[in-house]
Amino acid sequence: QVQLVESGGGLVQAGGSLRLSCAASGRTFSTYTMAWFRQAPGKEREFVAAITSNGDNTYYGDSVKGRLTISRDNAKNTLYLQMIVLKPEDTAVYYCAAKRIGISFYSRDNYVYWGQGTQVTVSS
Repeated sequence: QVQLVESGGGLVQAGGSLRLSCAASGRTFSTYTMAWFRQAPGKEREFVAAITSNGDNTYYGDSVKGRLTISRDNAKNTLYLQMIVLKPEDTAVYYCAAKRIGISFYSRDNYVYWGQGTQVTVSS
């Protein structure tokens, strides 16, 4: 069992920046593909970014390319999401996910473990 705890969310003005963190328990963090998803009110949970276990490969949703950067520190069991040039449409609860079990990096159904989420609100 892996526990994931997100932090770093908050209220920010459009054009601002935030860095989200996801702290993972256990010794298996470094073996898992990790990902960020987000869910806005009334919408489906949306893929944001994913990173392979060694950090060599990253994948992004089309709406965040160039503005959000996923990274990880396996020594600290921590996943990050650096967000810049934030827009009101980035407002959502951001979730950390671990352990991909299917081929697609983009499908929420392919991740086993989830955090509780952290709220990001971008004001215009």
